Amino acid sequence: MDFYADTPQRASVRTAPYADPPVPIAGWCDLDPAAEAPLPIDDEHPCDDEVVGDRVRRWTRQHPDLHIAEEDGISDDGQEIFNYFELKGIRNVAIMGVHTNICVLGRPFGIRQQVRLGKNVALVRDLTDSMYDPRDRPFVSHERGTELVIEHIERYWCPSILGSDLAEAHLAS
Repeated sequence: MDFYADTPQRASVRTAPYADPPVPIAGWCDLDPAAEAPLPIDDEHPCDDEVVGDRVRRWTRQHPDLHIAEEDGISDDGQEIFNYFELKGIRNVAIMGVHTNICVLGRPFGIRQQVRLGKNVALVRDLTDSMYDPRDRPFVSHERGTELVIEHIERYWCPSILGSDLAEAHLAS
């Protein structure tokens, strides 16, 4: 977030008036056994490096080729994002990013939280990746592990779309 601290897109979210959410916004949305089965992959030891190094922050911003539009908002805070969505009347949310089985599902602005807040959510399945080591259960390729997580999300949380669907919708508007 530091990289974006002085951008108008960050300011627009930070200054959105408080909106009372219909359910509490969790700091993290863990797997909920009352709403979903266990994940189909073992992600207890998600790193697939032969030698696991120290945990360090590797990225400080989005890829520079991603255009941030004037009307976009930037935040990593679930309440700020809910405030912004309510201010702008946003009901439909397309979620992408990494890692599908961790952040995309669990962050306070992720799939579980947005569904609980009553948003119409879709996972952009070709713009995501799982954190999965093929040496762990169910012993399938990394790509198949990601597909299994996507199938889990589609079964318990929301439908998925392709990135090209977003492009088509943008062109049609």
